[in-house]
Amino acid sequence: QVQLVESGGGLVQAGGSLRLSCAASGRSFSTYGMGWFRQPPGKGREFVAAISWRGASTYYADSVKGRFTISRDNAKSTVYLQMNSLKPEDTAVYYCAVYRTAYELGQNEAYFDSWGQGTQVTVSS
Repeated sequence: QVQLVESGGGLVQAGGSLRLSCAASGRSFSTYGMGWFRQPPGKGREFVAAISWRGASTYYADSVKGRFTISRDNAKSTVYLQMNSLKPEDTAVYYCAVYRTAYELGQNEAYFDSWGQGTQVTVSS
């Protein structure tokens, strides 16, 4: 099993930036794809971004494309989410997750089997 700890959330004004981090332990980090998801207030969890095990491939939700960037540092077993040009609708609890199968990646929440505790991001207008 893998343990994930997110950090970097907070309160920011619209147009601002935040960088989320997710530190992993307990599994061979460099062989698994990673993803970021978010859950806005009163809504279900939704896909934000995903990155393949070596970082060669990335995927983004249309709502964040061009504003958010996912990256990873396998030497530090950490995945990042750089969020720029933040909007009030980006307000949510953000979760990182590990894809359940090594050397594969998708965007379906059902195929991510380890989740962090979440970090709150609040964007004020």
